[in-house]
Amino acid sequence: MSSSRVHGGRRNRTARDGPPRLSAGADRAVITIPTASTSLSARCRRHIGPAAPIAFAQGRDGDSTLVEGHISPRSDSPAPRFRDNGQVNTDVVPPLGGWQQTWRLAAAAAVGTSTWLSIGVLLHEQGAKTGSWYLIGDPLVALCCLTALVWRRRFPLTVATTVAVASPASALATGAALLALASVSIRRRPVEIGVVGLAYVTASQFAVGLYPVQSPPGSLWFQLAFPALTAGIATAVGMAIGARRAEVRSLRERAESAEREQTARAAQARALERNRIAREMHDVLAHRISLVAMQAGVLNHRSDLTAEENRVLVRGIADGSHQALEELRDVLGVLRADPGRLEPPQPSLDRIPELAADARASGLDVTFTTTVAGEPPDVAGRTCYRIVQEGLTNAAKHAPGAHVHITLEGRAGDKLNVSVRNSPAAARNAQPPASGFGLLGLTERIDLAGGELSHHPTPDDGYLLTAQLPWPDPTHEKRT
Repeated sequence: MSSSRVHGGRRNRTARDGPPRLSAGADRAVITIPTASTSLSARCRRHIGPAAPIAFAQGRDGDSTLVEGHISPRSDSPAPRFRDNGQVNTDVVPPLGGWQQTWRLAAAAAVGTSTWLSIGVLLHEQGAKTGSWYLIGDPLVALCCLTALVWRRRFPLTVATTVAVASPASALATGAALLALASVSIRRRPVEIGVVGLAYVTASQFAVGLYPVQSPPGSLWFQLAFPALTAGIATAVGMAIGARRAEVRSLRERAESAEREQTARAAQARALERNRIAREMHDVLAHRISLVAMQAGVLNHRSDLTAEENRVLVRGIADGSHQALEELRDVLGVLRADPGRLEPPQPSLDRIPELAADARASGLDVTFTTTVAGEPPDVAGRTCYRIVQEGLTNAAKHAPGAHVHITLEGRAGDKLNVSVRNSPAAARNAQPPASGFGLLGLTERIDLAGGELSHHPTPDDGYLLTAQLPWPDPTHEKRT
């Protein structure tokens, strides 16, 4: 696609000025965009709750900009960020609530109590004495282990290793040891799991003589196998819980990313819709309103007009205002219509003489010359009409009473050339402020059509607007 050449002039603002601000009504346009992420977001909400709100920041130009930063998740289920390798960062572990901490410690205490009572029953059946360690030392060690587990998420490896080494000396601490192993296994780090598991199995071998229980034959293998089996079960449960949490966190991240993308698409669609409304309003209304303003200016500054000339100008103002209202209704009807509805016929080259006639009625001296052979494509014809309309509008605004010459030339297989040249203003009236949006929108139209635009002042203090539009040869396209 060819790039547009835009040269700044003395009357029209350049692209540095940017498009004008639109009214708040443009924000109420109904926009339909695809929402492929809806099912994913809804599914995640059922499992992990609603996503956190998305933050916006106000830019220099006043537009809202999506902030690609951290999104504060729910307090009871935070969503840690991903590592560089795509895995979930498990270093960030949220603190447990009061109830969550209580029932976990209560479950560990219940398992330990069951083990402690079982050993007590076994000692009673064998006629062995329980001693002071069973009644005093064992509960104290268990209490210390359960207390240490409160900080297992802040110091996971230290707490788990300490509990694993101390727990074999206490039957009541069996549940605390299993909870410590499961907790460190949630992080799914093989080295940490191996260190804690080895410490637990090794410490279990030195705690055999604390209770005078008669051991069956082959008890050495049992002394090794039973701690290893219980440690393996706790490790497997912890790793399964860790995998499940990582999956939930991954789903939350994907849902939040999808919602951010959907929000960005909606913001982009709103911006495109506002630009489209502004462009249509300018193309339709700017020309008519400029002619009406110029005729009203003539009435205000010319006191030597006859009654007939005054009537002609007043009639022109009334007709121009009526036509502007009709065209405004047409534009609003198109904007509010069903997207699948066919648009009304767009203006083309055959309506350029009407533009010239309206400009003459408003006081411009317009001449029109065309050497176009054939019918150009619809896009080229419609764009050419808008070019002439913009040129006449600018001439009426900034050079009232000037001579304007419109030239069209081109043929299939070559290019469609259009130029609008006006002389200096015949009268120095107060000029309306220039929005700069007309030439910006025209540049966009021509760029989309694959053409080139140029506009600049002339040596005689006039202005020249020229454009070249592609005109492919239809017969050549059929042969190829």
